Amino acid sequence: MPNNVKLLLVDDNPMVLAMLQGALTALAKVTTSNDSADALLKAVDDPPDLLVSDYRMPGMDGQQLVEKLKSRPKTAGIAVILLASKADITERFSNHEPVDDFVEKPFFLKDATQRIKRLIDKIALEKMAKTAPSDGVVRGSLAQMNVLDLLQSLDMGRKTCALTLSNNVDKCSMYFTDGQINHAVYGELKGDEAVYKTMGWTNGSFQIDFTKSSSETTVTRSTQGLLMEGLRLLDEANRAIP
Repeated sequence: MPNNVKLLLVDDNPMVLAMLQGALTALAKVTTSNDSADALLKAVDDPPDLLVSDYRMPGMDGQQLVEKLKSRPKTAGIAVILLASKADITERFSNHEPVDDFVEKPFFLKDATQRIKRLIDKIALEKMAKTAPSDGVVRGSLAQMNVLDLLQSLDMGRKTCALTLSNNVDKCSMYFTDGQINHAVYGELKGDEAVYKTMGWTNGSFQIDFTKSSSETTVTRSTQGLLMEGLRLLDEANRAIP
């Protein structure tokens, strides 16, 4: 599943461009551009799934580039992440802007990559759903997309579905409604504890059935709440190992 997302990366600073390109190449098909006019031509010629662009650039800035892309039917559906200072994000952008997310500058490469990866995973999952077999089930490997990535993507995409995770003989089923897990089963366990059991899985497979859901409610936390608590428990367990 990695690399089925086309990403156009735009920054007039060659060092930042090279740094981000290096970090994102393993996650997506990356095309780069060092100015907005060139980026506009590239996007119109071969529309990317995701645009990651600096906001402040000479000539046409990132916001103007986004406006031009959103006004064209061929490129209107492109997801957008802008790299901008805290002041620019606060002062220049309202909640109505056609921007999916921001990376606040200055940034640590690891943090920026994780933030961009969240949107790459969401797009990858949606592309998989569109090309799912006739039974409507998306299948994949946890080596491609781990449990945390899956939960975040289904949450961000507000999906209603059944997610089945398999790891050797272990199996866990989670049911989502609008991106929130309402029911989870792992052997005898149900609810939050069933979800936490899978957080450390890196091997195995997953299935997402977009035709299934459950009216049963055993989970008490939001998907984000489960992720935070699950990561805390995982960290505790790892520190306990000598």
